[in-house]
Amino acid sequence: MVKKEKGKANPLGEISRDYTINLHKGVHKETFKRKAPRAVSYIVDFARKNMLTEDVRIDPSLNEAVWAKGIRNLPRRIRVRLLRKKKEEDDGKGKYYTLAQHVPVDSFDGLKTEIIKS
Repeated sequence: MVKKEKGKANPLGEISRDYTINLHKGVHKETFKRKAPRAVSYIVDFARKNMLTEDVRIDPSLNEAVWAKGIRNLPRRIRVRLLRKKKEEDDGKGKYYTLAQHVPVDSFDGLKTEIIKS
């Protein structure tokens, strides 16, 4: 996790960010029958690294968007909203979890990471 430095605010808190994830790069050289499952785990790893949480939950709409064209024909890129939320139950894996949701877009041209504070 992240160490709190002296004199700095705690970096964790509830926040929402929109990312464009390049799935094509994440499943490069993967066998056909493993492409979609590997893409889902690539999204989980991406969320874990960027949102600094161990618990990552995938929304069913995001799962359907990855699997929409089958197990081997993935979309090259996908737009994802990552929400870091506070846990209600305490299971010992940290205070926050990340929810990954699909954001449908027409074109990926000029899209950047958007930070939405809630």
